[in-house]
Amino acid sequence: MLTTLSDFERVPRILRLNIAGQPVEWVAWQDAVCLYARELVVWTVGEPLVTIRGGRAKHSGEMSAQEIHSIIACDGRVVSRNSQIPPLTNPALFKRDGNMCLYCCKQLSDADLTRDHVVPVSRGGVDLWDNVVASCRRCNHFKGNRLLEETSLELMALPYVPNYSEYLALINSGRILGDQMAFLSKSFGANSRLI
Repeated sequence: MLTTLSDFERVPRILRLNIAGQPVEWVAWQDAVCLYARELVVWTVGEPLVTIRGGRAKHSGEMSAQEIHSIIACDGRVVSRNSQIPPLTNPALFKRDGNMCLYCCKQLSDADLTRDHVVPVSRGGVDLWDNVVASCRRCNHFKGNRLLEETSLELMALPYVPNYSEYLALINSGRILGDQMAFLSKSFGANSRLI
C-alpha cells in the first residue's frame, strides 16, 4: 500500500486507450484519477495498480477510494493513432535503434549518439523515421554528407517508421509494466526491434 509522497512519485504512468482499445497516451496517476472521477473510464485491463483514498463524505462519513488500473480505456471520440506517423525525436530514435550506432554497432548513451540522415538532407534526403538512424559522432562525422555507397560504412539494420503502439513503448521504455508491454506488443509492426 502506498503511504508516503515518495511512494506516489514511483507510481508508473497509466496507459490510456480509446474506447476501441487503441493506445492513445501515457497519463500520470493524478490524471487517471480525474478520468475515473469524471466517469470517462469505460473498461480496464488487469489488476488494480494503486488505490487512491480521498476525504470523507459529509453525510455518511464514508471515505472515498478509487482503484486505478495500469491500463484504462476512456469514452470519447475515436481518433485512430495507428495511421498517424509518430513524432520523430532523438530519444525515441535512439531507443528504436537500441542505443546503438547502426554503423559501428557500439552501444552508447543518448548523450553520445547523434541523428544521421542515411540520404543527407543536402542530397535531397528528408528528416523522417525511414531516413534516419542512430549514429556515434565518429561515424556521423566520417559519413558527412555522402551517400552510403560513397563510403566504406554499412547499415547494420534498416531504418523504419514505428507504429503508434511501438512509439508509446519507446518513449516510456524502462518504466513500462509487464501487462502494459504485453498489451502494446500485440500491435507492434513486423519490423519492430522491441519484440
